[in-house]
Amino acid sequence: MISVDNLAVEFNGGTLFSDVSFVINPTDKIALMGKNGAGKSTMMKIVAGVQKATRGGVRSPKDTVIAYLPQHLLTEDNCTVFEETAKAFKHVFDMRDEMDQLNKELETRTDYESDAYMKIIERVSDLGEKYYALEDVNYDAEVEKALKGLGFTQEDFIRQTNEFSGGWRMRIELAKILLQKPDLILLDEPTNHIDIESVVWLEDFLINKANAVMVISHDKAFIDNITNRTIEVTMGRIYDYKANYSHYLELRKERRAHQLKAYQEQQKFIAETKAFIERFKGTYSKTNQVASRERMLEKLEIIEIDEIDNSALKLRFPPAPRSGDYPVTVKDVSKSYDDKVVFKDANLSIARGEKVCFVGRNGEGKSTMIKAILNKIEVEGTCELGHNVKVGYFAQNQAALLDPKMTVFQTVDEVAEGDIRTQIKNILGRFMFSGDDLDKKVGVLSGGERTRLAMVKLLLEPVNLLILDEPTNHLDLKSKDVLKEALKSFDGTLILVSHDRDFLQGLSQKVFEFKDQRVIEHFETIDAFLERNRIDKIADINLVK
Repeated sequence: MISVDNLAVEFNGGTLFSDVSFVINPTDKIALMGKNGAGKSTMMKIVAGVQKATRGGVRSPKDTVIAYLPQHLLTEDNCTVFEETAKAFKHVFDMRDEMDQLNKELETRTDYESDAYMKIIERVSDLGEKYYALEDVNYDAEVEKALKGLGFTQEDFIRQTNEFSGGWRMRIELAKILLQKPDLILLDEPTNHIDIESVVWLEDFLINKANAVMVISHDKAFIDNITNRTIEVTMGRIYDYKANYSHYLELRKERRAHQLKAYQEQQKFIAETKAFIERFKGTYSKTNQVASRERMLEKLEIIEIDEIDNSALKLRFPPAPRSGDYPVTVKDVSKSYDDKVVFKDANLSIARGEKVCFVGRNGEGKSTMIKAILNKIEVEGTCELGHNVKVGYFAQNQAALLDPKMTVFQTVDEVAEGDIRTQIKNILGRFMFSGDDLDKKVGVLSGGERTRLAMVKLLLEPVNLLILDEPTNHLDLKSKDVLKEALKSFDGTLILVSHDRDFLQGLSQKVFEFKDQRVIEHFETIDAFLERNRIDKIADINLVK
């Protein structure tokens, strides 16, 4: 059991939260929720021990292992993927090596009666007790299972970690954490860089094999599936619910309704009391009653109503100009990088107004196909855009491509043309950028803010083919809901790449699956696709039996 006691964080004269206390039990699966800026990541860092609180602290039994996966990794190394992941068992290997070293020393020493000799004997005994009490584990096999479950291939195991992108390096760190089997796993946005199959594998692991878990995530399906408790951080305090996210939303609505009713009744009481005081002030016979009610008001604790984040994107895509009947046609397309075949003889056609999604493990060619459609790379075969097709493209790293030295206003002003330039402030306001926000440098914006700003640039001219590659990374749940509704009402053609099952639900009429160097067309929704392929059980890799 891990105890969080009276935590408070203050900075720049303000209070982020104060007097926060709760207990994390061995089987708790906790969703840490709250609006952006409420202090979720800060609280998680304090529990992880990587940040200090202004007051209060975290207590846990001796030898408790807490593992933390932050949103952004800054690690650098020069070993293989397998070697780096195997570091999860470093403490085991260190114990074994120390025992071997001490036993060799005992073989050569002859001072059997000395204190130094006895200390070595005691240390070997202590290490041996811990080492041989460990479960008999095939460590190489465990590393292999974790890496394959998170999307790595056997060929990846011997590649240097510095050959991989930040998202894949995040998976390596995640694999190390899972293999350590810690008492508490802390995950800050763990699904941002992994595909649907790996998310499902991670869910299964956290549900069936992990001990306590605390997670911050904007993936509704993920947190609903794995959590049994929700802690909401709001207005400097917390509310603790023994419920998953969807149930928590219902309970929060009820709580606020009760708060509002109590607040209204209290305000009515205050008004009546003030009226009495005003009416009878100076009346000799009512002096004691007036004084009593004045003291009552002074001591009265005013009921506060929890804030609701009413800020949201007011997002609507411009009407799509009419295109030809088939905006996208791909015929017998193949793509290889050196000896690696990404896909071969791929064929697909997308009709005007269709909404489709590309799914498959990372590295199977989804983004490559998009680049081929946009003629950004050379391929064998033909990729054709139809008559009068105007493309709007949101790349997976679109937010990262923004110039960090430019202001929010300059970023949009740079690409705006014609009459639209007079409406820049209004457009930015719809995306929750107003006032001083317009002068902020892009470099100080959060991931969600950068994503919203990149989306503004996409909206500056009408398009009829919208291609979005992982558009929801770093967007909060509310912003994702608004984007989803806007895409539903978009009257053009949509190609969507996303690992977020809840976001995809109801958006696509067709699925293109990228698998084993092939592109397979399925005339079904993403939910039907997942169910039919039983990806939720990931029987094909058979890793979590």
